[in-house]
Amino acid sequence: MRTKTEGKKQAVEAPLQIEGELTNVVYSNEDNGFTVARIRRKGEVQLTTVVGNLFSVNPGENLHLTGQWMNHKKFGRQFQIETYTVLTPTTIDGIQRYLASSLIKGIGPVLAKRLTDRFGEETLEIIESEPDRLREVEGFGQAKITQIRSTWDAQREIRQIMLFLQGYGIGQGLAIKIYKRYGNQAIPMLKENPYRLASDVFGIGFKTADRIARSMGVEANSTRRAEAGILFALQEAASEGHLFLPYPTLMERSKALLEIEDVEILQRAIANLFTAKEIFFEDLNDDVEAYEENNKAVYLPPFYQAEKGIAENLTSFLQHPSPIPLLDVQDALNRAEQELGMALVPEQRQAVELALKEKCLVITGGPGTGKTTLVRTLVTICQAMGIRCLLGAPTGRAAKRLQEVTGEPAKTLHRLLEYSFQKGGFQRDAKNPLDGKLLIVDEASMIDAILFHHLVKALPREGAFVLIGDVNQLPSVGPGRVLEDLIDSDAIGVVRLSHIFRQAQESLIVKNAHRILQGKAPSTPKDQKEEIRDFYFIEEEDPDRVATLILELCTQRIPSRFGFDPFEQIQVLSPMHRGSAGAENLNALLQNELNPRGPELRRAGWIYRLNDKVMQLRNNYDKDVYNGDIGRIITVDPEQNEIAVLFDGRSIPYEAAELDELVPAYAISVHKSQGNEYPAVILPLVTQHYMLLQRNLVYTAITRGKKLVVFVGTR
Repeated sequence: MRTKTEGKKQAVEAPLQIEGELTNVVYSNEDNGFTVARIRRKGEVQLTTVVGNLFSVNPGENLHLTGQWMNHKKFGRQFQIETYTVLTPTTIDGIQRYLASSLIKGIGPVLAKRLTDRFGEETLEIIESEPDRLREVEGFGQAKITQIRSTWDAQREIRQIMLFLQGYGIGQGLAIKIYKRYGNQAIPMLKENPYRLASDVFGIGFKTADRIARSMGVEANSTRRAEAGILFALQEAASEGHLFLPYPTLMERSKALLEIEDVEILQRAIANLFTAKEIFFEDLNDDVEAYEENNKAVYLPPFYQAEKGIAENLTSFLQHPSPIPLLDVQDALNRAEQELGMALVPEQRQAVELALKEKCLVITGGPGTGKTTLVRTLVTICQAMGIRCLLGAPTGRAAKRLQEVTGEPAKTLHRLLEYSFQKGGFQRDAKNPLDGKLLIVDEASMIDAILFHHLVKALPREGAFVLIGDVNQLPSVGPGRVLEDLIDSDAIGVVRLSHIFRQAQESLIVKNAHRILQGKAPSTPKDQKEEIRDFYFIEEEDPDRVATLILELCTQRIPSRFGFDPFEQIQVLSPMHRGSAGAENLNALLQNELNPRGPELRRAGWIYRLNDKVMQLRNNYDKDVYNGDIGRIITVDPEQNEIAVLFDGRSIPYEAAELDELVPAYAISVHKSQGNEYPAVILPLVTQHYMLLQRNLVYTAITRGKKLVVFVGTR
């Protein structure tokens, strides 16, 4: 196994073998195993630098290495690893370092020293064979001994998996995930079907699984490989927002992915998948006379069932009468206006009237058009009539905002539908529908097809349903464009709000949001530089300078002038992840400036530090945390090798292997900001981002800001 190291090197000695105790790891990429470490060779004072692929190694272990000496232009003489063998540490110092390296959950430097002080060179044998003897050491009760034994056994299994995978470029972090997914059956499962990794384990894609499979002897033109590639092509399409791919498009994508030109192999694979019900077809031919061969939509099962289920359940729901009794709507509106102390404009009154009459209604409109006032009015009327009203939104922040404006309880859709990991899925469904007469859902543009399917399944047939959202925003992150499709369907009523209220007309945020929708550049006053306003455009061509300006705005200029807290009230949004003004670089800069010191864990290039602002990257139903949720790190425990994050008042633990579900959230993508509002928003707009600068993206970004929006970049 020959590896590459960075920089220019020149071989100066023939391949040889060396041995030494690992003292520390300087750098490690847990995804591919590339490591820079130092070892102490017997009889030598100076530490030896070794570089190459080292998987699942810990300080204190003895390494037997084969390779060759190299001279690095910058870092000098180092040993480039070709193969290695891990030897159990034998010295007391080595055992102590080994146990203190976060290898075993529950043992840190202090307890490691106590163990070696008591048991000396027999410490590891005691843990392996006589763990109950650990009670002889202060700090080791039965609960901790049980935890240590469990971790020790798991590490043994993980090490076996690592030895099995070390030739396939799988690092320690992914090996731990494989073990957590499959347990002791990991190696037999991988030998049977390595392609399962791509769908079963977060962080492993098709190419990695394919590399393992090919190394195990799977032929490039095998039907089994083609089946896996086709499924992956459909999964990739789903990550782009598509519920299905047309048959010809799927064939082209699969050919490119698999580098298979023989169409018959792909056709046979698709037929096999259809027979096994791993994919579904739907005919796209609407006209018999214009019939086209293979003009079919190809679905993965969850998306086929979701789209079909939405249509069937919504049709059934609409066939039942509205539950809201006939009433004098104008009188109810007048009473609500009097109670709330405000007057509705005609289009708002029409929207409320339809919401009280229609079985299902969509209300859409941009910022400043009074959507919030509509919700308050509807809730007020329902309260007066004794109608049970349920309020929901896709995200925790949106639900909290809905609750604040109405004064009534509001929940995320997952909690409204009572998702339970233990019981397996949503507990509210057709057999156990939601308990309410009127369901109002805000930020409906964020709802994807899968979630909407579960929602319409749980609608009480004797209930009514109102969806509120801005159709001009970005579509949902998950597959489908539910709100837009509902509006285009003509199956349900739609109200489009266009009246911009006088107070909103005075806001440059609102004015410029509507200008962007019209294809116009945002405007700012030219002669009132000292006037405090809610929108600014700072012109700067150089992306590096844009990043510097954003750093100044977050840490100095906005807090000093507007009083906004950089952690809780200022959010940087970026169209892209990469580049000088991308979310990744801005996160690193802002973290270093706003939260430079404290207890931390490192994982896959990111630092997770106490008090950091972080964001969840995928739905984790077990933890009840969802894609786009933002929280703060409230504890970091290096000994247990875990952190805890506060999400909406709930403390959620994360082990080190789970940290790739989190990223720093000082800067996030515009897509991830959907459904949230922030007092202040900063958005870089530079030529590096041109591929993603679509109108709805910039519009979504500007409408996330409540009190202040600052664009930095080129007009």
